[in-house]
Amino acid sequence: MAEPELVDVVVVGLGVGGEEVAERLAEAGLSVVGVERDLVGGECPYWGCIPSKMMIRAANALAEARRVDGLAGTAQVQPDWAPVAKRIREEATDTWDDTVAAERFIGKGGRLVRGSGRLDGPRRVRVGDQVFEARHGVVLGTGTRPSVPPIDGLADTPYWTNHQAIEVEELPESLLVLGGGAIGLELAQVFARFGVRVTVVEALDRVLAIEEPEASEVAAAALRADGVEIHTGVRAERVEHDGTRFTLRGGGAEFTADRLLVVTGRKAHLTELGLDTIGLDANQRYLPVDDRLHVTDHVWAVGDLTGEGAFTHIAMYQAGIVIADILATARQAKAGADASGTSSVVGGAMGASSSLAASGSSGSAGTVPRADYRALPRVTFTDPEIGAVGLTEQQARERGINVQVGFTKLGSSTRGWIHRVGDDGFIKLVADADQGVLIGATSVGPAGGEVLSALVVAVHAAVPLSQLRHMIYAYPTFHRAIETALGDLS
Repeated sequence: MAEPELVDVVVVGLGVGGEEVAERLAEAGLSVVGVERDLVGGECPYWGCIPSKMMIRAANALAEARRVDGLAGTAQVQPDWAPVAKRIREEATDTWDDTVAAERFIGKGGRLVRGSGRLDGPRRVRVGDQVFEARHGVVLGTGTRPSVPPIDGLADTPYWTNHQAIEVEELPESLLVLGGGAIGLELAQVFARFGVRVTVVEALDRVLAIEEPEASEVAAAALRADGVEIHTGVRAERVEHDGTRFTLRGGGAEFTADRLLVVTGRKAHLTELGLDTIGLDANQRYLPVDDRLHVTDHVWAVGDLTGEGAFTHIAMYQAGIVIADILATARQAKAGADASGTSSVVGGAMGASSSLAASGSSGSAGTVPRADYRALPRVTFTDPEIGAVGLTEQQARERGINVQVGFTKLGSSTRGWIHRVGDDGFIKLVADADQGVLIGATSVGPAGGEVLSALVVAVHAAVPLSQLRHMIYAYPTFHRAIETALGDLS
């Protein structure tokens, strides 16, 4: 067997987090091997955030055109999926070709190896017959894949995951959506606005079950207004496909449609990573990491497989910490090698490019930023948008916190009244009464995700409620409703 090839860092999985780590470390002068079996860039640019938001933008344009009758005369609109599918192919995904992303990584000094990488002992990664040994360590960023429930008959049918839903060029007449989470509701609303008859089936007692109950109510009402049927509390028991149509049975009910979209969560496949070769248990749902994203010595993980949320912004946030930590490790190794008179193991560009490691996110010398998820923002891009940060009211009460809640409907604000059509939404604040700070918030409305930014800052920085109450809120804006909700805290 050939000797392992010695490099500085191996990154297994070039989704958004792994790609960022690999590119930045390569730019800094380290020898970096990036291993990817699918597309460089991962789920987000090809089947997730980017193409789905193009779909949502188009669907929302249709909805706005239909609102003209309530505001400015009359309008007629004829949906056409062709330009949406064309834009996804040509602008977002290059017809699911990662040449541009791959060349960008290589152009920054990285080495791309196609295939499935797995650990082969401490600091070692095997890709087929190749073995790489990393001086500084290995970064795991293999993400998650759709988690398909073991429903009788489902595996034998041509069901869709988000991949087929994003790639579709001709819309079906009818669609069953199994799963009432964020992805399911976003896609359900898009297809409904383009004329597809959509039915959502959710096993829990409400859609968007991880969010505030008020958010679930607004989302369900909005989708029903678009013609979507929503059935909650229905656990799917059997799926059949007769060659033309799907039939889903559960809870004594039966649902039929041309297509079935299964969006019931995602799962990290840890058994494929060779974790046993470094003494770790692969039979876990996610990969536990510390606040610098260490799995164990010289092994880091970023993105969905850490279990901190399947969001691009989490992967990018974690990537920044890992980059700083590895550059600090490399700098220490370089200093030790120079002191002993041995030639440096890192390229000359590293010293000039390691300012992130030297300063950290806080700007204090010699520190590496630590992960802090207290103010983790999340947005469901339905219309209205549903943005949330921190704890829900129920989560806060379950932790024994002395909770205060403030609430106001967006339609009662001046901007909501002006908006008139499509102004459904609210601001809900969850405060720790003893500490006098916000610990959670939800912003629902036409710009719910954008309004959320002010609330994220408030939670992240633990801004005192007294200061928030005495801020100046621009008039007439949607975010001014935050001031009203603060006044309602009780």
